[in-house]
Amino acid sequence: MNDLFTWAALGSLTGASAATLLATNVIGGLIGPSGDKARKWIALGFALLLSYLTAAFATDAGPEKWVIAFFNGLVIFSAALGVNQLPPGNRQATQASPTQLAQGHEPRFVRSWV
Repeated sequence: MNDLFTWAALGSLTGASAATLLATNVIGGLIGPSGDKARKWIALGFALLLSYLTAAFATDAGPEKWVIAFFNGLVIFSAALGVNQLPPGNRQATQASPTQLAQGHEPRFVRSWV
């Protein structure tokens, strides 16, 4: 049980980013290829949800915690999405890998939705 997500882990940047990426890929995988454009919005919503939940449990912070939670949600989203991939010039051209060429199709679960 210590190796799985905990409330403390979800409250950290690493844990929240991993949970956002995982949830987005699972939900997007269930929707299918037609949901690829929705994955960015799902990731943003999930990141903001985790951030606001963390802020709701922060009892020692003032009312500014809600503004800070918004920006923390953007940080979580950026970390899950991969900040270095946001500008189109930083993205590599999508080419089929050797395994894709051998199988003749894209990977089914994890693929770029940037």
